Parts: sequence; C-alpha cells; structure tokens
Amino acid sequence: MCEANAYLIEGEENRLVMEAVDVVEPENDGVRLISIFGDQKFLKAKIYSLSLVEHKIFLK
Repeated sequence: MCEANAYLIEGEENRLVMEAVDVVEPENDGVRLISIFGDQKFLKAKIYSLSLVEHKIFLK
C-alpha cells in the first residue's frame, strides 16, 4: 500500500492527524486530507515536507 500518515509539527512534537492518507489537496488557506476510507480533514497548514520512503506527510 502507498498511503501515508500525516503529522502536524507543533514545536518539537509531531502529532499524528490522520492515518492512511490517500489524497492531499491544497486549498486557499490550508490543505484537505482524504483517507483511503473516505474520511476527510481540513487543516490550516502548509506542507512542510514529505518522506515518501517512510510514507509520512509533515504539515506546519
């Protein structure tokens, strides 16, 4: 499987905000995450980095 987990960087911590993310869609003031199960979450954040080998999305 190729889905990733999304983490929100908060200071020195990385907080898991969604597992099994399949789609990341940029929006005007943030990003929308959609999981393989159809769950959606909007965050007022920007993509900070992607670790494709580790299947991780970091948002800030």
